[in-house]
Amino acid sequence: MLQETVMRQPSRRTFLKVSAAAGGGMLISFSLPGIADAAGGKSATLNAYVRIAPDDIVTIMAKNPEIGQGVKTMLPMLIAEELDVDWSQVRSKQADLDTDLYEGQFAGGSMATPLNWEPMRRVGAATRQMLVTAAAKTWKVSESECETASGQVHHKPSGRTLTYGALASAAAKLPVPDLNSVKLKDPKDFKIIGHSTRGVDVPAIVTGKPLFGIDTDVPGMLYAVFQKCPVFGGRVVSANLEVIKKLPGVKHAFLVGAGEKLSFMAEGAMQQNGLSSGVAIVADSWWRADKARRKLEVKWDEGPTAQQSSEGFAKQAAALGPKTPAKILRNDGDAAGALKTAAHVVEAAYSYPFIAHATLEPMNCTAHVQGDKAELWAPSQNPESGRKLVAQTLGLDEKNVLVHMTRIGGGFGRRLMNDYMVEAAYISKVAGAPVKLVWDRTDDIQHDFYRPAGWHFFKGGVDADGRVVAWQQHFVTFGSNGKFASSAGLDPRAFPAGRVPNLSYGATMMESGVPTGPLRAPGDNALAFVFQSFIDELAHAAGKDPLQFQIDLLGKSEMLPGNGAGFNTGRVRGVLEKVREISGWGKRRLPARSGLGVAVYYSHLGYTAEVVEVAVAANGFVQINKVWVACDVGSQIINPIAAENMAQGAVLDGFGAALNQKITIRNGRVVEENFDGFEPLRLSQAAPVEVHFVKTDNSPTGLGEPPLPPAIPALCNAIFAATGRRIRSLPIDPALLKAG
Repeated sequence: MLQETVMRQPSRRTFLKVSAAAGGGMLISFSLPGIADAAGGKSATLNAYVRIAPDDIVTIMAKNPEIGQGVKTMLPMLIAEELDVDWSQVRSKQADLDTDLYEGQFAGGSMATPLNWEPMRRVGAATRQMLVTAAAKTWKVSESECETASGQVHHKPSGRTLTYGALASAAAKLPVPDLNSVKLKDPKDFKIIGHSTRGVDVPAIVTGKPLFGIDTDVPGMLYAVFQKCPVFGGRVVSANLEVIKKLPGVKHAFLVGAGEKLSFMAEGAMQQNGLSSGVAIVADSWWRADKARRKLEVKWDEGPTAQQSSEGFAKQAAALGPKTPAKILRNDGDAAGALKTAAHVVEAAYSYPFIAHATLEPMNCTAHVQGDKAELWAPSQNPESGRKLVAQTLGLDEKNVLVHMTRIGGGFGRRLMNDYMVEAAYISKVAGAPVKLVWDRTDDIQHDFYRPAGWHFFKGGVDADGRVVAWQQHFVTFGSNGKFASSAGLDPRAFPAGRVPNLSYGATMMESGVPTGPLRAPGDNALAFVFQSFIDELAHAAGKDPLQFQIDLLGKSEMLPGNGAGFNTGRVRGVLEKVREISGWGKRRLPARSGLGVAVYYSHLGYTAEVVEVAVAANGFVQINKVWVACDVGSQIINPIAAENMAQGAVLDGFGAALNQKITIRNGRVVEENFDGFEPLRLSQAAPVEVHFVKTDNSPTGLGEPPLPPAIPALCNAIFAATGRRIRSLPIDPALLKAG
């Protein structure tokens, strides 16, 4: 888990470099210390480049991948605010992968805001100070007599003005100020931060200009499809290649990894994050390549995963659930003993399925491998990792692999894995030409790194006063050698640990060949459903109001260990009280088979409480009427329109998973093929989402993930309030909710 303690002051290692830009102006490079990363506490150093040109245009290099989270707009806003320029003067340009200039070129974990909030502002402030110094020297006046606005320095006594563009070359020759000592604006004076700003790529997107990986077009480019074994870990044995090569437009057809084992173990579970075995077809158009694929006749060695299935996993979990957990994650007090004396005991078994990412833009990459060099155009959330995979697979020096970062049409964690980059590079090398590899929707759904399925077996007890006195939980999921599969784990400090005197968390892991990985709000997107639903069950067993029960369970305001660096019970209480206020909780009368549900969760440094109102029709159809969201991500919302959109999107994303989505494994392969079997949220299922931000005296944090986890349990708890029927398995089955 990522740490909540984010940097508030730049360290001594933070520095600014200024030089004259080619063609005149000012080129600013800066190095910024980050926070400890999740993988091993390494300090991440961030770099960026800003150019002030003689025509007063300020160009800011966007080093992070843009996946729709708005980072290409938000990060320049921070510098522009303290630099004191008008937003109309700013241009944002996507950087390529360059680890000599930058570190931390990734998109994930909702970390762009906490890593950059103060450091980038300080760079903007330091640059502004240098421009003021340059103006004061030019006029031979005191700096205290100068002020800035809209990219200009003004000398108040004489009325003289110089633009930043006119001052940039002179400023580039001055000593660099100490970033720790530069003065930052009072938030009340913000002109850009806190004001809604349209995304810098929006005009290009709505007019269909090429931005995304799938739009890439390079001279001499061919098109590729790649047919992998439908069973995870399977390998190609043979194929009718001679027939395929004779089809119209086909340039190449060849086997990849025949007879080789190309998988590796990661976090205890098989992960195929590299070059899979299969059949590559290269043609002069993607349509012809795909049409040729439909003529393939392939013999596969399916391997041991062919014996696995969702049904088999469920039966195995059901048998393991009542048994003693193989691994004790946490044991406080005597949960078993406390259950014997509790006034009310609740037992429940919860489950959730594998789900896919189903990004709107399917996996794709364009690659051109020539000799000992490779050039790639990749919509990757983690391009540095992709470059390493390509270099290792092709036997190249990493420095000879150039990665151009394209805009990404949806990531949600899927593009942290770079299998499609390796495939494109390998196919290009064999074909001897630049190649664009594009997966179709079936490829995308059937060869994902899935949110892992899980099964939770609960026993909980409340005393006569309605206090939770016992909590016993056995979690059955996937893993190997005592290690959880990717994104399948349970933090032993997860709430309500620390608030229940007798609490036990245990886990048992099952072997699986199905690859798993992070999906938006990894872990939390599933755990919030089971934890918050079971807390709601205990509230009803105790005869208590569910929202007040949540507040009472929190106890006094303090920082508890867990979920990263800590879990602030006071901030949880704050969002619960806010959502009670904005939703009119307990003050509205609803029709029959309608109800309100509440849930709250801490995820990726953000605290979010949500209330959902539903109406359940007699045929079991769930109509979501309204959602209220109260979210605490610190003291400042940088771009309100983008923040609201992200919160709304996260909630609706959660509803899509709860209502429609599951991946079914049968004979080691995925059954679902397209959006007809793995449905995104339908317009008829969407609802108005009213978002309120609770500002607290904490450094701002990210918003891509925190609002998603509570959406699912709030919906399920609302269904219980409307029907009296508890949803304990996802996706929601309308047949269970029919009247009568």
